[in-house]
Amino acid sequence: MDISLLQDLRTRVSRIERKSRGRVRSTLPFGVPTIDAALPEGGLARGALHEIAGAGPDIEYAAAAALLAAGIAARLPGKILWALEQRDLFAPALAGVGLHPDRVIYAEAGRPAAVLLVMEEALRHRGLAAVIGEFSGRFGLTASRRLQLAAEQSGVTAFALRRSRRHDDPRLTEPTAAMTRWRVGAVPAPPALPHHPHTPGLGRPRWRLELLRCRGGEPANWIVEACDAQGRLTLAADLAHRSPAQNRAGRAAAG
Repeated sequence: MDISLLQDLRTRVSRIERKSRGRVRSTLPFGVPTIDAALPEGGLARGALHEIAGAGPDIEYAAAAALLAAGIAARLPGKILWALEQRDLFAPALAGVGLHPDRVIYAEAGRPAAVLLVMEEALRHRGLAAVIGEFSGRFGLTASRRLQLAAEQSGVTAFALRRSRRHDDPRLTEPTAAMTRWRVGAVPAPPALPHHPHTPGLGRPRWRLELLRCRGGEPANWIVEACDAQGRLTLAADLAHRSPAQNRAGRAAAG
């Protein structure tokens, strides 16, 4: 069967299922056509749970994952509740991707189970734009289903930022009820001055963004420039104008 036809059928079935629940879920596009095309309805589902983890050593600190979630949340109107297991979140970095400190309510939960409880309670408040929780340990279907259900009922978007001291932690690959599962990690960026390729500079950071799982969609990955001051991603400049076949070949070589 043609892949595009199969994707169209999945999208139609997804729409029918959502309409049967009484509403069509709204989305927040990334504004990057190749990423939005990989997501049902052309964007990140609002009023749903999304799971993000770092890659490599950043799995422990979730720095890139936090910036990705903050950049997405920055484009949602309203207050953000951020639940923390550890006191290591750097607020000025969130401001750098568009999420001003005045918009964030911080909750220091201290333990993974407490983070999940805070997230579930916060998701019941429709006045919030998003709820973000950073935690280590097991997530699982029961806890994630509770968060997904709470997000669906209130329309508040939820982000679970997974952390671990092990890059190969099997708990990070266990099934959850999240609508999407992402992995994001830093990759080398080119020199900031192309005409001086050997001169180090402070160019815009790059990430390898991987969509590991998506309901109604297929896994994919991209090399992107990290969120800017408005919370927006862009494809890496030297990859943005390549053909789809060239991008697929490049991603295969990188993997």
